[in-house]
Amino acid sequence: MANRREEERERLREAREGRETKEDKSGKRRVVAVYAVAGAIGIAVLAGAVSLIASSGGGSDGGGSHILQLSGETNGYSPDGRAGTEVSVSQTTNMKQAAKEADCVLRLELEDEGHEHIGKGAPTPNYGTSPPTSGNHATSPYQQADGAYSEMPDEKFLVHSLEHGRMQIQYSPDLTEEEQLELKGLYDTMYGGVLFFPNEEMPYEVAAATWTNLIGCDEYKGQATLDAIAAFGKETWGRYGGEPVNAFGLKGPTPTEPRS
Repeated sequence: MANRREEERERLREAREGRETKEDKSGKRRVVAVYAVAGAIGIAVLAGAVSLIASSGGGSDGGGSHILQLSGETNGYSPDGRAGTEVSVSQTTNMKQAAKEADCVLRLELEDEGHEHIGKGAPTPNYGTSPPTSGNHATSPYQQADGAYSEMPDEKFLVHSLEHGRMQIQYSPDLTEEEQLELKGLYDTMYGGVLFFPNEEMPYEVAAATWTNLIGCDEYKGQATLDAIAAFGKETWGRYGGEPVNAFGLKGPTPTEPRS
């Protein structure tokens, strides 16, 4: 009788140990699975962060768009990472002659429409020129960052960047891809402190603006237009607006020292 009780206890003990071993293994498998899922999520989050940094410029040169986050905000507008066509960089310093040869109008030292800072969500002011060249604008840090964009940012962000000596090169989206890439190629030679984007609202095919200065070209005429924009940049970039052009940082060649 005693032997049977001993045998029964031994059988129950072995069964209990078997269950505990099985549960222990199952628990370890669950822990491993949890860590595997957590690791996969962590990798995905890291990859997304890296991608976001790369697309936004990461505080430095944003690839083909040359977006410099140190100079402001992208404000959610998409970068233009297209590779521009290699173009000849004009060495002319005669802005008026270059504008005349390209049939572009020069409007220099226009009325200063104001420097008041307004909130990011405030209505965009009605500017006196198209494209605008001065006026009240969104407060820091919402000035549009230096770079090329595939869509036109809100004008109140653009005007603030002009106040800091920037130049903006703008083109009609109706231009052919070939023509747009030639203009992008010019921008690529002088992207430090410059913005580049389409503008379907202005009355020109191509225009460039600095604070209180504007060159507008009714028709894109290839190299002549490129030369006129380059000469305008050499003459007016970094010299107007009342704020130092390097206040938010600069990187790369500029209109006064373009890359040939």
